[in-house]
Amino acid sequence: MSLSPFFAAKSFDDLPGWADDDHLPAFEAFRRSAFHAPVKPYRSGALGVDFGAFAEAYAEARGVSCASRLEARAFFEHHFVPMLVVPTLVGAKTGAGLVTGFYEPQVEASPVRTARFVVPLLSRPADLADVDDANRPPGMDLYLAFARRTASGLAEYPDRGAIERGALSGQGLEIAWLADKVDAFLIHVQGAARLAMTDGRLCRVTYAAKSGQRFTGPGKVLSETGEIPMADVTMQSIRAWFKAHPERVDEILWQNRSYIFFREADVEDAALGPIAAAKVPLTPGRSVAVDRLLHTFGTPFYIDAPTLTAFEAKPFRRLMIAQDTGSAITGPARGDLFAGSGDAAGEIAGVVRNAADFYALVPRALIGRT
Repeated sequence: MSLSPFFAAKSFDDLPGWADDDHLPAFEAFRRSAFHAPVKPYRSGALGVDFGAFAEAYAEARGVSCASRLEARAFFEHHFVPMLVVPTLVGAKTGAGLVTGFYEPQVEASPVRTARFVVPLLSRPADLADVDDANRPPGMDLYLAFARRTASGLAEYPDRGAIERGALSGQGLEIAWLADKVDAFLIHVQGAARLAMTDGRLCRVTYAAKSGQRFTGPGKVLSETGEIPMADVTMQSIRAWFKAHPERVDEILWQNRSYIFFREADVEDAALGPIAAAKVPLTPGRSVAVDRLLHTFGTPFYIDAPTLTAFEAKPFRRLMIAQDTGSAITGPARGDLFAGSGDAAGEIAGVVRNAADFYALVPRALIGRT
């Protein structure tokens, strides 16, 4: 496997702010992936970063725990070489890509339906089947990765509108009940949440499966209909619009046909986020979601987004670890930054939409030690 021409070799001196970053939390995030790697190897991405090339770095990370930011920096500089990720091979002069933000909401919920808590979060239905080229019926949309088992074979699964109108009622799928439909929708978008239960428990729900239908964000709908200018679309502006137009919530949300099913999970470490696609807990401010078809989970990315100041009162220049993905995260220089859990993290994630340069830290084993 050879490296893609989307990568342009650089030195660590070329990375703006590299020496000023605290590499220690990035090392701890990387170390979690290192301990998972022997359990189930990550799939190598199409851009040529072979999972097997991480073996030496993973072995050392499992055997040591860096005691300082300088030791962490030395670890990455020893094992990796930075490569600028160029988003297009046609006329590209810089590596400028795009970062957005995501977080883990925390909302109040009830274990049973009440007069106030009427919006359910559902577990995976028994009739939901994974679909791939091996079992896809002739004529079924190639986009669909899930389908419904029926007596006559696999069929397209009900979409969000149908499910919220009761297509799955009576199956006992309800994990918990929320008071607000918009809160529930945003949990679907984020793929996980902490639930402060009315019985005093703090629990977590994480992604289990989806209906398979296409995702259409409410921001896109509200922009295209002239309700909110695209430049002003943030999670906060979307929430404000829904609050001002409660009678139109279903009209907008049902245009997103995708519906997410969840499973319950423990909150083992309150400082960390949910276990995501790379099968390790997300680290606030250090885990990034990438296009998993192109990139390899566990890859360190140094991200330079000088106009992004929501995380701190200074330009965002941080070493991140690829530990999640998402249906909207497509392309070689596209990332979704995990901001953490709760309302404060939501305030950060909701405004992140910034140009960024992505530097993939590629194992030296792939290019020869220098």
